[in-house]
Amino acid sequence: MAHDGQDMSMQQNPILDDLLGLTADALPAVNAVLAAAKSAVKSIVSDENRISGQLIEANQTAAHGFAWLATYAQALEQMHNWARKLNSMGRFGEVEKLILQITFGEYLWQIHGGIQMNQGEIIRLQDIGVPAGDQSAFLTSTVTTLTQNGNTQAARTRLVELMQEQSANVTVGASGLDDELEMIREQFRRFSVEKVEPYAHEWHLKDELIPMEVIDEMAELGVFGLTIPEEYGGFGLSKASMCVVSEELSRGYIGVGSLGTRSEIAAELILCGGTDAQKEKWLPGLASAEILPTAVFTEPNTGSDLGALRTRARKDGEDWIITGNKTWITHAARTHVMTVLARTVADTDNYKGLSMFLAEKTPGTDEQPFVDPGISGGEIEVLGYRGMKEYTLNFDDFKVKGENLLGATEGQGFKQLMQTFESARIQTAARAVGVAQSALDEGMRYAQDRKQFGKALIDFPRVSGKLAMMAVEIMVARQLTYFSAHEKDNDRRCDLEAGMAKLHAARVAWACADNALQIHGGNGFALEYKISRILCDARILNIFEGAAEIQAQVIARRLLD
Repeated sequence: MAHDGQDMSMQQNPILDDLLGLTADALPAVNAVLAAAKSAVKSIVSDENRISGQLIEANQTAAHGFAWLATYAQALEQMHNWARKLNSMGRFGEVEKLILQITFGEYLWQIHGGIQMNQGEIIRLQDIGVPAGDQSAFLTSTVTTLTQNGNTQAARTRLVELMQEQSANVTVGASGLDDELEMIREQFRRFSVEKVEPYAHEWHLKDELIPMEVIDEMAELGVFGLTIPEEYGGFGLSKASMCVVSEELSRGYIGVGSLGTRSEIAAELILCGGTDAQKEKWLPGLASAEILPTAVFTEPNTGSDLGALRTRARKDGEDWIITGNKTWITHAARTHVMTVLARTVADTDNYKGLSMFLAEKTPGTDEQPFVDPGISGGEIEVLGYRGMKEYTLNFDDFKVKGENLLGATEGQGFKQLMQTFESARIQTAARAVGVAQSALDEGMRYAQDRKQFGKALIDFPRVSGKLAMMAVEIMVARQLTYFSAHEKDNDRRCDLEAGMAKLHAARVAWACADNALQIHGGNGFALEYKISRILCDARILNIFEGAAEIQAQVIARRLLD
């Protein structure tokens, strides 16, 4: 008979002893049902043995469901690899075992019964076209053991007991990263706790720009030159380090975590597509934050359809003149350079006519955001993600130096932009992990402090269960993100992995914020509580850097081709 809480939890979670063996045995069943799904979807979106974009759109639910199924398969594989690595290091403790068993128990059940694409859409295997026989075959004895014993009330309760014993400044469970990266995490966690968290909510409520003093301190810490090569004044660190930094800064405030995104995009554009002269001119300033960039791609009527952009640039001697309208331009006012995507090839209406420009501008102020001739715009008021502000931009014969055509070649703009998507989506996934973690932080704190019916909220099973699932899914999102960064750091194509990480992490951030606000009850709906801001901030993650629907479409197309 058990004599304490830990012994009882171990008896109620009998799979802990051979967990790695079980998760390894479950993966072939996942891959088998994924193969059946691929075959089913391919058969309905093919025209004469070729994948048809039109048929993918006509069968969007099945195609996007397949993308989510593939993302779950990748998530389970990476979680197993995470656990195996920790086990070899002697760091696979009870917290990590509980996270792994809950992950497999829940995700295997969802694969069989319905994957939650979002709060209103569940995709089931029959919706993807998986035959009944393949659905039944998925429930092997190992899968059944995990689904029946993995995500139990006892496991969730025990995990939250252990979470309460941990420091609030660490991740729930070992991250699996090396000590150097964890030292970077500690450094930026301290920065967030001291310089960001105490002030972020006020910045949000007052809709203020993040103070320049904070940006200057971030620059001193190397945020903006993190992955820029040392020869250009950066630190030349890995994309994995970028993930850790973005995660911890976004845990403090998504606006702060996102400041580096614009520099990441601009630097990637220049590194991949710029001339030597452009690299020497721009990269050192980006690394030091003496040059703050903004990305100017989206237009009012195009959204994700960048091939339909209408902003035009025409030659004027050696220079260029830009005319057109842009929208959703983040941090546009006080930046020094705009990476502008514009159409330069006449009589084109597709990607081939686009070129990228490094358009110099004068930093503006709140009172006068745009001061250069030929450029105007206004602020877009938004629910969250406020620290940099969003703007519309109007170009009316705005002049750009000829030397600032990226790569000194016309018609390469879309290709150049595509080269940045891997890094941008990896960084966005990391931001989502940070936002999710901030929601867990607030949910835990409130559940421990708030008393109802004579006990703390955290002692109620449905409250502790919410917190446990937050911690579990945050770790899943974290491992998908780290895996995509690892692939990028090893010079392997990772648009698929980065897309999966972004797709999953964005959903997790919203779920965590929503559940943390629910734990707060009515107080969560009050603007004075931080969770109200976190909820607003989390909502954007499913939209920018590729809306969830677009992301699923891209993943499906990539897997089916």
